[in-house]
Amino acid sequence: MNDVIIKDNSFLRQFETTVNGHLARIEYSSQERKVFLTKLVVPEEITDENFRENFIKAVLSIIQERNLRVVPTSPHIAGFLRKNRLQYKEMLPIGIRI
Repeated sequence: MNDVIIKDNSFLRQFETTVNGHLARIEYSSQERKVFLTKLVVPEEITDENFRENFIKAVLSIIQERNLRVVPTSPHIAGFLRKNRLQYKEMLPIGIRI
């Protein structure tokens, strides 16, 4: 993931990256300084076992740099945040539990 470029496609409201010609994306909506991560789409052609986690980490890093809060509505992203609760708990809005 170090050499993969993640683009924030604000028109389609998704973070996206291309791996071996295949587009992976995390769809989102934003409201009041919160980013709702709604869907994770990784084509089955991307077989790297660590890709999903690294992609989610990279997107969370972008959101953190923008000083925004994150609300995971995608089950995959919520599960990742649940597993890494201590590292990302400050990114969750007050009252949001995962």
